[in-house]
Parts: sequence; C-alpha cells; structure tokens
Amino acid sequence: MDDWIDYYDSTHTIYASKLHRDLHFQVIARDIVGYIPSPDAVVLDYSCGEALSAAKVAESCMTLILAEPAPGVRGRLIARFAPNTKIRVRSLDELRNMQEGSVDLVVMNSVAQYMSEAEFDAALAVIRRLLKPSGKFVLGDVLRPDVGMLRDVLALLMFAARNGFLKDALVGVVATALSDYRQLRTKVGLQRYSEADILARLKNAGLSAVRAPKNIGYNPWRMTFEARPAPGRA
Repeated sequence: MDDWIDYYDSTHTIYASKLHRDLHFQVIARDIVGYIPSPDAVVLDYSCGEALSAAKVAESCMTLILAEPAPGVRGRLIARFAPNTKIRVRSLDELRNMQEGSVDLVVMNSVAQYMSEAEFDAALAVIRRLLKPSGKFVLGDVLRPDVGMLRDVLALLMFAARNGFLKDALVGVVATALSDYRQLRTKVGLQRYSEADILARLKNAGLSAVRAPKNIGYNPWRMTFEARPAPGRA
C-alpha cells in the first residue's frame, strides 16, 4: 500500500477536472450519509482521502473521524476542517489506540484494491474491534476480477456525460493512460475480489455480511458490502 500512499500524497492528476473531483466527493458523501443510523452516531471513514465533502457527512452525525495514512493529505484535512468541532483527523496507527466498541459506522470506500491481502485482513481486525455490537461496516467500491479497466472508463464517461464534463473526461482518460497512475497500476497492480472472497474474509474477521444492492459512488460495476459484528465473535 505504501506506493499508493505516496502517489496520493503527491500532486496527481487522477481527476479529469475540478468539477469531476468535487462531484466525486459529493456523491460519496451523499451515499455515506445514507448509511448513518442516527444524528448521535460516531462515524469512521477509513483511509478517507481528501474527503472534500466531509462537512456534509458531519452534519448527519455526532462525530466524524477521518482516518488517513498519507501525511500530506492528513495535514490538508486538519487545516481544512479545523473549525469543524464534529470532525477529527487521525492516522491509521492512532485507530489502534481508540476505545474498543466505540464506533457506530465504519466506511472503507475504494481502498481495498490498494492493500495487500495481509493489509486488508489487518484493517478488518482493527475495524471489527472498533465497531459497537450494533455497529455497521460498509466496504465500498470493491474491484471484481471479471471486470477490467474499460468498465472503469465507461463508468467515468457516463458520469461525466450526466454532469457536464464529458470533454474533460475524454481528455483525462488519455492523460491518465500516459500518467504515473497507469504506470503504477501496471507495476504494483490492484487487488480484485469476488463476492465470495469478500464474504469469506469478512466472516473470518468476525463480521456477518451481505452484498449491498448498489455500490457507493458512480461505478455500478464495482461492489459494496454491508457487515455487522457476528454474535459471539470478538
């Protein structure tokens, strides 16, 4: 995961335009809000990235914890949300010191593909420990082994066409194909999981899960899962 952390901590060009970037985070925030169980909930966004619309999520809960491994991104989060008393920024290491059973909702969106299998399992153990017995874990934007990059491109172009930045998206697709992102994706690769693989890993982590009917975000060919602590498992 270190190579991907360094990439997202750099000045990258993963978004086709400012409008693409802003809409991306707005859609994710909207979908996360839909999972918040109550206004007094404690919500954890695991490896949140820039989280530009986090203030919108914070409006619907008591506390929003933004956990981010990249130090540069984490610094920007701290500066951006310092006035918001509902938002707390943490490193992933700091999560290990949080109180057990203190979080109502954990969201990990578009993260599993950047982790090794061992890193993913370790993250699930931390998340399982932090969840309240009544809590929920939402694992979003999981890449499938039977769906390649062309579907990702199609999902982006469809999203762009609906929201008025198709020209920028077409230029961005070409730029991405020649960028450090494409080189890193070719060199390091992305982890892909079948539905059965994810359900088995969540079960091994002490979580009872089902696949959600709709993925978080705008890519309908990726998967989201909803999980709760399994009774009797710690």
